[in-house]
Amino acid sequence: MNMLTRRRFLESSLFAGASTLVSARLALANAPTDSRFVFVMLRGALDGLSAVPPVGDPSYAGLRGQIALPKSGADAALPLMGPFGLHPALSFLHDSYKAKELAVLHAVATTYRERSHFDAQNVLESGDMRPHGSTTGWINRALTELPADNSREAGVALGANVPLAMRGPAEVTSWSPTKIAALDDETLARITDMYARDPLLSQRLADALESDSIAKEAQEAANSEGDAALMEKRAEGDDGAEKVRRNYSARYAETARAAAGFLKREDGPRVAMFDTSGWDTHANEGAAQGQLALRLRALDGGLLALKEALGPVWRRTVVMVATEFGRTAAINGTRGTDHGTGAAAFLLGGAVVGGRVIADWPGLSRGSLLENRDLRPTLDLRAVIKGVMRDHLGVPAAALHSKVFPGSGDATPLDGLIRA
Repeated sequence: MNMLTRRRFLESSLFAGASTLVSARLALANAPTDSRFVFVMLRGALDGLSAVPPVGDPSYAGLRGQIALPKSGADAALPLMGPFGLHPALSFLHDSYKAKELAVLHAVATTYRERSHFDAQNVLESGDMRPHGSTTGWINRALTELPADNSREAGVALGANVPLAMRGPAEVTSWSPTKIAALDDETLARITDMYARDPLLSQRLADALESDSIAKEAQEAANSEGDAALMEKRAEGDDGAEKVRRNYSARYAETARAAAGFLKREDGPRVAMFDTSGWDTHANEGAAQGQLALRLRALDGGLLALKEALGPVWRRTVVMVATEFGRTAAINGTRGTDHGTGAAAFLLGGAVVGGRVIADWPGLSRGSLLENRDLRPTLDLRAVIKGVMRDHLGVPAAALHSKVFPGSGDATPLDGLIRA
């Protein structure tokens, strides 16, 4: 191993607890299948009524006020079927919808009906019907219901804590990008020698070096194009908002390319999860422009980067994007939205039967709202996940009802989500 590789390992792993700049956690796991599954969790409660605005609903514009998106003209929502549109920042998702690689899910929710981020995220990740009912996650439990495959590595041996959804008996590891000052070569050599004396640590080091190399190669593959775009922007002159936008986009893209670097290997992991925060838009949410648009554009770019980096593997991939709950139907006094219930989610990928919106739309009239304030959920998120797990990864339906989502027999797996 050369000194640069050892340096990158130590910078990314040994000192990951101090002064790191992490864009998003990336956790990976093996599965005995050639299909790929990626779960993207948006922490903070994405405003589904802005991400997927029901611009054709007669109550929409009045409830949303200053953050309502128009049906036509400048900054209009991108058209979908029925009364729905997509936020104009989600141009890649709209292209995917037209290519029938995106299914949009609306008025969707877990079983949780309160408005605590902490508890709602716990329910979403654990798959239990109540907060803190399980110490393991639904993704990990789903993996344990598949045959073991010891010929493929579980994942990457670097990084931060594994998210709850991926915790459990199935082997899972994680990676996260970091920015730490370089160590001198003598210190690096000494630590490497120390690791070499212990068989377990030596193996962990070897695994980590290989994983870090994969992530590095995935990032370098996009460097020439990214550097050219950056130079062009600098030549034009960026304002502060543009710099923030580029920073968000770069962080999403880095994590997405790292995920693709692992997933596209023949002997690599088949399941990945990454989570991002910052979706709690209580104030100054914005409409076509603003803080929500900034985050949506970065997410959209990250998903595009994932598709591009996966290449031919994309046709066997399903990406699920979900959040812990939605936001209030009406705008609040600070031009934002508060914690709600019904949300929007996305299924993206070459293996998805897309080009449609899946929703039993309850409407936004005052009498239709949950507790006179929230989008009423009409689609159980567990039914969506079960449909993907059964038809894409091959998890038995009986295990989905009893083990992956305990006590969820009433949530029937949604059919027809995955291409035959």
